[in-house]
Amino acid sequence: MVKGRTGQRVRLYVRGTILGYKRSKSNQYENTSLVQIEGVNTKEDVAWYAGKRLAYIYKAKTKSSETRYRCIWGKVTRPHGNSGVVRAKFKSNLPPESMVSNSLTPASPTTLCDVLPPN
Repeated sequence: MVKGRTGQRVRLYVRGTILGYKRSKSNQYENTSLVQIEGVNTKEDVAWYAGKRLAYIYKAKTKSSETRYRCIWGKVTRPHGNSGVVRAKFKSNLPPESMVSNSLTPASPTTLCDVLPPN
């Protein structure tokens, strides 16, 4: 909290859960992932997130440019169904370890430093 400020903190991102890849009965399409954003339960709520960027942040084994945290950026493309799930395309395909893990949806344009979790 900032000295002298009252009230609750403002979080500039929303957490989401990566559910899996877009798929049909026999095929899966790794270039599109399904993400459930917290607090989004209807198709109408998804409309605000269309076009927003997503960040999948993970911890690597080796340091690169003084940090072990890496990020894969993506973009919300459209809703998937009626329950508030979104389809998202990421810059590179998400690894299988990312399924049922968290991603972050920045609520405003931001840099990687703003959304990284603390050490």
